[in-house]
Amino acid sequence: MNINRSFVRVCTALGVLLVPSSLLAVDKILIHGHIYTGNPKAPWAQALAITGTRIEAAGSDQEILALRQAKTEVIDLRGKTAIPGISDSHTHMWFGAMVLHGINLSTPEFSITPNDPDTLVEKIKTFAASHPNDKVIVGRADFGTAPPAVATHELLERAVPDRPVIIHHPSEHALLVNAKALAFARISDQPVADPDEERNVIRDASGHPTGLLLESAMELVERAVFAALTRDEKLVLLRDASHYLNRYGITSVVNATGSPSEIELYAALRDRGELTVRTRNSFGAVAVKHHRAPQFLADLETARSRYHDDWVSSNLVKFFADGGSGMIPPLVYDPADYKKLVLELDKRGYQVMTHALRGDSVHMVLDTYEEVAKANGPRDRRFRMEHAQIFPPEDLPRFAKLGVVVSAQPSFCCNDIGTNFDPQDKTPTDRWRSLEQSGATLAFSSDWPCTWPPDPFVGMLQVVRRTVWHAAATSSMVGGIFDGGGQGGAVPSLSAYVPEESITVEQAVKAYTFGSAYARFSENRLGTLEDGKEADLAVLSQDIFSAATGDLAKTRVVMTMVGGKVVFAATQ
Repeated sequence: MNINRSFVRVCTALGVLLVPSSLLAVDKILIHGHIYTGNPKAPWAQALAITGTRIEAAGSDQEILALRQAKTEVIDLRGKTAIPGISDSHTHMWFGAMVLHGINLSTPEFSITPNDPDTLVEKIKTFAASHPNDKVIVGRADFGTAPPAVATHELLERAVPDRPVIIHHPSEHALLVNAKALAFARISDQPVADPDEERNVIRDASGHPTGLLLESAMELVERAVFAALTRDEKLVLLRDASHYLNRYGITSVVNATGSPSEIELYAALRDRGELTVRTRNSFGAVAVKHHRAPQFLADLETARSRYHDDWVSSNLVKFFADGGSGMIPPLVYDPADYKKLVLELDKRGYQVMTHALRGDSVHMVLDTYEEVAKANGPRDRRFRMEHAQIFPPEDLPRFAKLGVVVSAQPSFCCNDIGTNFDPQDKTPTDRWRSLEQSGATLAFSSDWPCTWPPDPFVGMLQVVRRTVWHAAATSSMVGGIFDGGGQGGAVPSLSAYVPEESITVEQAVKAYTFGSAYARFSENRLGTLEDGKEADLAVLSQDIFSAATGDLAKTRVVMTMVGGKVVFAATQ
């Protein structure tokens, strides 16, 4: 039962407790904190009381300590700042889980690419030797995605000739694989069955697969990997990924790709008590077209009816208006086909999210959303636009007008030309302040593992400073410039990209918490620290609201709590 905070205050002042003790079974109390609640009516508190999984009350130390009982656990925050748990509005936990177990050659500390072939080969060879029981060697590295100036499978064979090697591009829109992996995925000189997948299998002039797989062709490998691993192996990978996200204060996510088989794994972890992030899961694979097939619709309905709690929910369909590889992202849908599918799914009550990187794609998606809303009538649909980094100036007011949530990734910004693809295009990108001022809802995310690590405080640094980063390791690559070593301002620069589009730390925190909770239809339970909401929070190493801007990325999470349970505590 929730306790009215002002009632507690009156009782405390009178020195009496007028509520039966059975109604005040407070399990945990957090005291001596500098707690940003996110509640506009009472944005700051010293202490929280937690009963079960939920916040009983937020207030002063005196108010909350009045609720203490013999068995109440008291956690002293020692003046540290706490914020609502980070609700990462766009992740790919399965991809992240695989790379977390594999070898990562694209990080803020370094980027090893095919331009340094000997080092890349040696790193992968050493990793493979230390993991002799892995059926598949998975990695992550920067490489070009615009043929013919790209690496081929022969490079990876120098490292590991006898097992499949699968290297993910940081954008997660391309794979580089060796010959064993091609055979593993049944990719040969003969065309694969699906023409959309075949179109993205990059072949040489003689028709031989080169080892580069773009966009929808990635599914050929992804299906093979998913089938090869046992259920227990997959559960371990996702359990570890869940714990890894907690290290960054992340308490809930939206998975921006997914399938019935993957969603079932989250449910299994939930049932075992081993899922430590709340998941809202979409249906969709990278740049793969949906089709109005009976099985697809049946799978959607089964998932919606089966998974709808705070830990595992599914009423969400992911579309890709375009891809993310090559010089300019390729289009995925014919506009008429896209509109027809969105119209049908919206009519059935599903939430729709659409990846759109190109400005013309953003415009097409907004047109579709507007037409679908008119055709199907008013309801709380919360259309989502993923990324929306570039859009024509005239489209700015349409996000708020149409109620479209913008799910953005601050750490992607900013190159010298923002996140534009065409150096000649001077359209400002990543327009966070303009979107905020227009009334649009911002929901921030990492797109993990595209951002590594999924650190929201690096994102907050970019939100405030919009530091231009330079991708030295990938400067000579053609296509797919998405350097993990430069991302999010990890490579220092004295210049800022369109600084007038920056927003404040408080606005950024809201986008990472309440905005993302709203985007997943969870704002009544998540996103702020107030009476009746889930006790999801992160305790920080410093006060991000008063810290020097340049120090924001130095913030570390000291403790993460999900549903009143401590799921991460930093060691000294």
